[in-house]
Amino acid sequence: MHEGLAPGARSTSVGSMRIGTLLVGMVVVAALGCGGSPLPPPPAPPAAPPVASSAPMPAAASTVPVEAVVPSALAKGVVDATDRSPEDRALDAGRHPGELLTFFGIGPGMRVGEIIAGGGYTTELLARTVGAEGRVYGQNNKFILDRFAQKPWSLRLAKPGNKNIVRVDRELEEPFPKDATNLDCVIDVLFYHDTVWMKTDRAKMNRAIFDALKPGGVYGIVDHSGRAGTETKEAESLHRIEERVVREEITAAGFRLESEASFLRNPNDTRDWSASPRVAAEKRGTSDRFVLKFVKVAK
Repeated sequence: MHEGLAPGARSTSVGSMRIGTLLVGMVVVAALGCGGSPLPPPPAPPAAPPVASSAPMPAAASTVPVEAVVPSALAKGVVDATDRSPEDRALDAGRHPGELLTFFGIGPGMRVGEIIAGGGYTTELLARTVGAEGRVYGQNNKFILDRFAQKPWSLRLAKPGNKNIVRVDRELEEPFPKDATNLDCVIDVLFYHDTVWMKTDRAKMNRAIFDALKPGGVYGIVDHSGRAGTETKEAESLHRIEERVVREEITAAGFRLESEASFLRNPNDTRDWSASPRVAAEKRGTSDRFVLKFVKVAK
């Protein structure tokens, strides 16, 4: 609250001037500061204590372009294919696969790897996009296969249209076979946070992915946003990870962060609930997710 001048301010002697005139003049001078230095401003009121808020924490500051992606004609055709399963198509609204394929630059004839393919929702989209001349290395580790992916993954690979998918059963520290070299792209969709509670050596995993990519190859990451300051603390409980951590770990492996996309951002997400598809229920597909495109820098 702004405070005025205190009553009873001191006056100045003026010799033979009339006291009434002096008092009026001094009030004017004190108020306006005419003919001399202005009075210093009153002290600012004390700051109010911070108010707790349930609003979502802001996304990590970015110094790279943020792209609003429009699906290419190729990606739109892949997603709209009528022979895709109803179960897969039901996930599209929350996953935006057309934007994902376009942003990471997936195209015909490419050699692509996927970290933890799970049941293969994204893997099949990749396979359809790269076509018969391309190849997709779909990797799962023993834990994921034993836990839930063995049956749906095997059924996925049995589809005639997925013959260009190479099944890779390997641990995350060495995710691809020796012949999987000069890859155009490796993607990790909604799984990087799980490598935390699975005790994966992420530095070793990221270096192995770096080595599998060709110079200029893309390492694409999609994951659920954790609140600022949580780092990896909620990777298992809420299935989220702080974006800053992912950026730092992957750039430490030699990658350059080239750009990010906004198509999975949700500023209304409070980030305090579990994004696991097993417990998210009606919130599934509504979490704030960061989409990052890293590029292998030639040595």
